[in-house]
Amino acid sequence: MANIIVTGASSGIGFEAVLDLTANKDHKVIALARSADKLRKLHEIASSLNHDGGTLYPAQFDIVYDNYPDSLVPFIQSKFEQVDILINNAGALINKPFLESTNEDFAQMLQSNLIGHINMIRHIAPLMKEGSHIVNISSMGGFQGSAKFPGLSAYSSSKAALAVLTECLAEEFKDKGIKVNCLALGSSQTEMFEAAFPGVEAGTLAFEMGRYIAEFAQNGHKYYNGKILPVANTTP
Repeated sequence: MANIIVTGASSGIGFEAVLDLTANKDHKVIALARSADKLRKLHEIASSLNHDGGTLYPAQFDIVYDNYPDSLVPFIQSKFEQVDILINNAGALINKPFLESTNEDFAQMLQSNLIGHINMIRHIAPLMKEGSHIVNISSMGGFQGSAKFPGLSAYSSSKAALAVLTECLAEEFKDKGIKVNCLALGSSQTEMFEAAFPGVEAGTLAFEMGRYIAEFAQNGHKYYNGKILPVANTTP
């Protein structure tokens, strides 16, 4: 049995990862997102697909701006005795040429793709015990040595910061027995990708990537710690 938290669960790979995780009757999953309507849709679909599956607790929450001590943490403690897996999947993407980008664009990317996850880890790690796993979802755009694309300087920089944070926290949490890994994902056919790249076909379907993340979150910490792992079907 595992108690799991997934952020950015209202669409894309987070949505699909939750569906995969709740297929296991022994799992309890807290699914966080900003959209209540999309969370309701997630709950409906999960219930219809997994009649004998795990327990899903959807919760509307903004990981950057909402209150943790008075809101999220008490909610988690009312559902879980401890947290076994945290999947930091929430994020945003701006596609804009560097010379047209503003400091606000970079700040937004850092807030959505780094600071929000820092907030989550800071408040959730004390609820985790030895053998737990934190999975940060980064991007191939933030993976050193990978192919880069015009317009993604703010996005890729924020994702690269998340990758380095992973390495730092894996070292800091060694004494606690909490493993921290980062998946640098290639493109997936999600709403966010389609909005940023109209008419472009991604390399992987969202449900395939969601399934991979769900599997890795449950088993990857048996083999890895502090690793940034590229998950893409293209090179470099």
